[in-house]
Amino acid sequence: MNVSVEADKCVAAGQCVLLAPEVFDQREEDGVVILLDDTPAAEHHDAVREAAMVCPAAAIHLTES
Repeated sequence: MNVSVEADKCVAAGQCVLLAPEVFDQREEDGVVILLDDTPAAEHHDAVREAAMVCPAAAIHLTES
């Protein structure tokens, strides 16, 4: 799995961080998403998929390998 984010679309809801904190974080100053791991380990895939589905801005993109 490859993960990418469109930070300019992010609305700083933080759902991704709550669901997959090993993969996503937020900037201190404005809460915009920070991608920590663009190729997360298999044990994080379900959480990352859920984070992408619930992202209100559709700013998370996945490519399944």
